[in-house]
Amino acid sequence: MTVYEARKGQVSYGYTIGMLSAEWHIAFPPGDIGNASTFDFPIRYLGIEGMDGSAVLNGADPDSTGRVVEAALRLQDEGVRAITSNCGFMAAYQPAVAEALDIPVFLSSLQQLPMLTTMLGSHRRLALVTANGANMTPTLLEAAGFTDLDRLHIVGMEEYEHFVDAIFRENGTLDTEIMERDVVDAAVRATREAPIGGIFLECSDLPPYTSAVHRATGLPVWDWTQFIRYVHAAVAPRPYTGTF
Repeated sequence: MTVYEARKGQVSYGYTIGMLSAEWHIAFPPGDIGNASTFDFPIRYLGIEGMDGSAVLNGADPDSTGRVVEAALRLQDEGVRAITSNCGFMAAYQPAVAEALDIPVFLSSLQQLPMLTTMLGSHRRLALVTANGANMTPTLLEAAGFTDLDRLHIVGMEEYEHFVDAIFRENGTLDTEIMERDVVDAAVRATREAPIGGIFLECSDLPPYTSAVHRATGLPVWDWTQFIRYVHAAVAPRPYTGTF
């Protein structure tokens, strides 16, 4: 028999992954990390009050660090086993949050970069398709644990009108057909501009188009949903059964 102890004030249990969520007025289709049906395990979403998502894309506010840490501690107290976020540019808060918590923290998809670039020979670069290429700074990448910028070829989605309207201007409408076309265009363009060995979709809004990018380029494509599943497998490993 297993004995469970209730946590005061908690209304639900069983979340393995907690997600700190900046505030957006964006539609999150299936495949987006903000759509719970993307995953086959429960996600505990927690909004950070007053943290505007589009503002985070343009540079994290150091004054918000305390709020982010406080929200992460709340998720930890609720029993989640690892914590992520809903914007890759939240990497700016990664060092502070990881230091404050006792569970794994991976606030940014950018934390995959050291592993992904080591998979590729030095003669190949990783195409980084990001929400805001102009703001993909060495400081931000360093906060995510990555410093070898020569291994990257960065393409920013801020060059595409529909992405800007939907994500930066938050007009409330997202056309997946247009988004897919533009994300594929960005990835294909990268392969024409540099010797690309793989493609990495940084933004949390881009995983719905991972398979389309793969079909168009024939290259391996990594995204944030894969990272979340990877960490989930570490904090909630499944037992193996079968025949022998």
